[in-house]
Parts: sequence; C-alpha cells; structure tokens
Amino acid sequence: MANDVATRVERRARAQFAARQPAVDEALARRRRLLQIALGVVWLIDAALQFQPYMFTRGFVTNALESTAAGNPWLLYRPMIWADHFMVDGIAGWNVLFATVQLVIALGLFWRPTVRWALGLSVVWGVAVWWFAEGFGGIFTGSSPLSGEPGAVLLYVVAAVLVWPSTDRGRATSVARSSPWGRGAVALWVVLWGDFAAYLLAPANRSAEGLRSLVAATIAGEPGWVRSLDRGLANLVSGRGVVISVMLALVCVAVALAAFMPSLMRPAVVIGVAFAAVIWLTQDFGGVLTSQGTDVNSGPLIALLALTFWPVAANEPRTRLA
Repeated sequence: MANDVATRVERRARAQFAARQPAVDEALARRRRLLQIALGVVWLIDAALQFQPYMFTRGFVTNALESTAAGNPWLLYRPMIWADHFMVDGIAGWNVLFATVQLVIALGLFWRPTVRWALGLSVVWGVAVWWFAEGFGGIFTGSSPLSGEPGAVLLYVVAAVLVWPSTDRGRATSVARSSPWGRGAVALWVVLWGDFAAYLLAPANRSAEGLRSLVAATIAGEPGWVRSLDRGLANLVSGRGVVISVMLALVCVAVALAAFMPSLMRPAVVIGVAFAAVIWLTQDFGGVLTSQGTDVNSGPLIALLALTFWPVAANEPRTRLA
C-alpha cells in the first residue's frame, strides 16, 4: 500500500514537471535572447570607443597596449611586444580592423540568424584580445577585480558561451545551466567569485592604502564630476584598505557558495549585480569618458554573467523579441 502511494506521488510529480517544463524552456529562451542583445549592446559601445581618434595614433600602441605586457611571464610577454612593434607603424589600418570586428559581432548578435556566428567570433576575438591587448587581465601581475582582473575581454568569452543558443529541453532552470557549460556552470560561478575573493586578498590589494591608490590612479583624464567622485571615494577608503578588501572578499565567498544552495541563488545574483556596480564605479565606468577608453571594463560584464544564473520561473511575463 505504501509503495503504491509513493509510486502515485512520484508519477504525479513527474507529470507536473513535464507540464511545467515547456513554459520554463520558453522563459529561458526569452531571457537568453535578452542577454544576447545586452551583450551586443556592450560590443557596439566597444566598437564606437575603438573608432575614437586616439585609437588611430601610435600612442594607443605605446601607452595602452605595451603597458599591459609588463609583468607577464617572458613567454607571454615577448609575443605581445612583437605584435605591438609590428602594428605601431600601421596602427590606423589595424584599428579599423579592430573596430570593424567588434561592430560585426554587435550587429550579428542583434540579428537572430547570425547569433551563433557572432558568439563564435566573439570567443575567438576575445581570447586574442585578452592576450595581446589586456595582458591576460592582470592575473599574472596581481591585479585587483576592482581594476578589471581577470580581464573584461575574458568575461566576454565566458558570457558568449553562457548565452549560446540552446536546444536543450532538460531540467535547466537558468540560462547558464542550459548553456554548453551545463552543470559545469556551477563550477564556473564558484571559480569566478573565488577568483575575486583571492585577488582581493592579495598583499598589494589588501594593504591599508591599496584601495586608495587604485582609485586615485584612475583620476587622470576624467571629467570634473568623475574626478570629484574619485576624490571622495579615495578619501573614504583611505587607511581602510584591509578592512574593505576582507569584507568584499567575504561577500564574494558567500556569493560563490550560494551556487550549492538553489534557494539562495536569487539573492546571490542581486548581490553580484550590486558588486558589479561598485566595481564599475571604481573603474570610472571603464574610462569611457576620457576619449582613451577602449571598452566598458569588467563591471557590466560581471552583472551580465550574474544574470545568466537567475532562476527562471514558468510564469514570467512574455516579451516579444526580434
């Protein structure tokens, strides 16, 4: 008798799940498309920034690109310097190529039939830029997540895979879990937030004046209102680098561990987006107002990545997408 009751309950649960899953799949498709478009908007902004006059000058190579090579292992450093020397005399033509590739990626993401091609191109392009333009995002030089570690372009690559079109009709309840990462998305979440925590606690980043120095270093070239924000923030964190870094690291650890507790995933995503906003503030919005910024930096990408993990409900409102 007990076995019969258990069997009926199990069958009912399977039937309820089967009835609910198509609605979840549809909600996931809508959410994934919105995130693809958001990623396209970021690429479009980057393309526009790449067309700025400064990017066509030798200074873009000698100041922006070569500076990212310093501190990296020799085997990685030498190809970066070689590429910089190769491009410097013809940087105008090379920069047209750089900007055009980013524009093509953006437009490809906006048009549904070319989404896969655009995401594939963004992965290939992102890996190349992460090496030759971002210097591996500072992972070999002890950089801080507050300044962009592990590299904004690496996050573009991760985001491209997370929002990859999926035909899976399984048990996934978030865009990330329905991506090619599959169940590995949980490990990705833990690694990302664990990385943030580890680098926040690196000696250079948890020093008393480490945060103040980081904020003050971004002031040059910013408009007056941004410089005022920087000065106020620098004064706020002055002498408090250790405490703030430890607190931020603990937040990152908590967000990472939430991946193992589905009921906490929504709060973790909200905290992740808030953390991304704080990071973007310390990054002066990626330097996009200086006429020398090449991208929006990591803040918006961290927010986008976090949103791919938001659990999707079957009763989400419908949104018509192109």
